[in-house]
This record gives sequence, structure tokens and C-alpha cells, in this order.
Amino acid sequence: MIPAFVIFLREGVEASTIVAIVLSYLAQIGQRKHFRDIYIGVGAAVLMAFGGAFVVYALIKNYEGSFVQTVFEGCTYIVAAVILAYMTYWMRGHSRTMAIDLRKSVQNVLSGRTRFGLSLLAFQSVGREGLETAVFTLALIYSSSGLDVFGGAVLGFALSMVISIGVYQFGRHLNFRIFFNTVSLLLMLFGAGLITNAVQNFQSLGWLPVLYGHLWNTEALLSTKTATGDILHVLFGYSSSPTQLQLLAYIVYLAFALTIYRIAGKQREHDDHGGNPSEQAELLRDSHSAGA
Repeated sequence: MIPAFVIFLREGVEASTIVAIVLSYLAQIGQRKHFRDIYIGVGAAVLMAFGGAFVVYALIKNYEGSFVQTVFEGCTYIVAAVILAYMTYWMRGHSRTMAIDLRKSVQNVLSGRTRFGLSLLAFQSVGREGLETAVFTLALIYSSSGLDVFGGAVLGFALSMVISIGVYQFGRHLNFRIFFNTVSLLLMLFGAGLITNAVQNFQSLGWLPVLYGHLWNTEALLSTKTATGDILHVLFGYSSSPTQLQLLAYIVYLAFALTIYRIAGKQREHDDHGGNPSEQAELLRDSHSAGA
């Protein structure tokens, strides 16, 4: 439940912030008539992402316990972990310019007078968040119970909406850098856990070597079949009897994710100091007006 809660909270806040920036700008330039186009794009993006995820899950569910499901689960874990690393890197490096980028995109669409241009812009912007969330949801469903994932998703999304409303009303008093930094670190741990699950799947198929057996066995002390063990397994990839390769994959992934996260942070600091002052002032006004 906790991973689903954090992921839906983070993705819900980011998606709602994107929509808020676009709607706020349209309102500022007197183009409220295009709100409907944005809603159409957002609705299509959500339907595409979760409709597709449901179809994929239903198809793979037919192969439960089979070779096909094991392979698909392992690949889903890897894809989700890679997306998590990239997502934290992208947000760390581009969150400061997101409002300006969206404004420019809206201006380009309006100047081009394309009938469905704004709907397509909303579809692309929110669709990325939707696809990321759909992949994470599939990975979590395979490593946890569907009911727990659903409960965490509902709570996380509901809280993201509450936060969004608060941001729109009191945006000047909320520090989103702390929020995204904290959530990004948690997601890195989730990603490392997904990588160890993938290694476990591929070792069970004989695709990866087990080498010298298992490092330890804490099944009697803390079994993954217990509630606590299951939570630690889903959250951080805990295994009662991990192999050397699982531990190595965990450490390498965390080191890689933290490295690119720091690189993105340094790049952002460089851009902040060397950026165009008027452009940064414009971004600050947009952030306050949209609650970004």
C-alpha cells in the first residue's frame, strides 16, 4: 500500500501542477474558452494509460504462475526501475523551468491555430505521468496484493488533490523542492527493490547465476509472508535469503540513481546562477500564480 500511496501522491501532484500551469496561463491571456480542450486531452491521457495497463494485466493474468508471467514481471520491474531513476533526474533538473516551457508550448499551439493542438499538448504532458504511473502500478501489483495497491493508489491520489487545492490557494507558502526531494529519495529505494525482484525472477528461470548460494537466511526471524516482511519487501526489496547478485544489483542501482540525481541538482544550480534574470522572474510569477 505504501509504495502505491507515494507514487500516486507524487504523480498526482505533478500532473495537477502541469494542468494548473496551463489553465492559469490560458486564464491570464483571456483564453478560457480553451479549458475544454485541456480537459479532453487530460481525460484521453488517463484513459489511455490506465486502460492500456488494465488490458495488459488481464492478458498476463491468464498466464499466472507460468514462464511467460515470470519473464513479463521481471521485465516490468526493470522498466519501472529505469523510469523511476529517469523521473527523479528529470524533475530535479527541469522543475524550475517547467512553467516557462509549458507557457511557450501553449503560445506555439495558439499561434499555429491547430484545432486539437491544446488537447494534444495536455495529452502529451499528462500522458507521460499516466504511463509512468501505469507501469509502476503493474510492477506493484505483481509484487503485492491488488487490494493493497488499489487502497494506496486511492489514498495517494486523494491526498494529491488536497495538496493541489492547497497549492492553488496558498502556493507561496509551500516548498515543493522539499516535497519532491523527499519523494524522489523514497522512489529510488523502491526502484532498487524492483531491481532485486527482477534479479530474483531471472535467477529462478536460470537466466542469471546464483553463484555461491544465498548470503543469509532470516526467514525464521522476519519472513516475507508476514505483514512487516511483505511491507519491507515491497518498499525496499527486502529478501529473507538474498543472493550476492541481488545485493549487488541493489547497491549498483542506488549508487547510479543517487549519482544522476546529484548531477541534475548541480546542473540546475548552474542554470539558476547563469540563467536569464527576466526569464527566471517570469518563472517565479508563473509558479506563484499556478501553485507550481
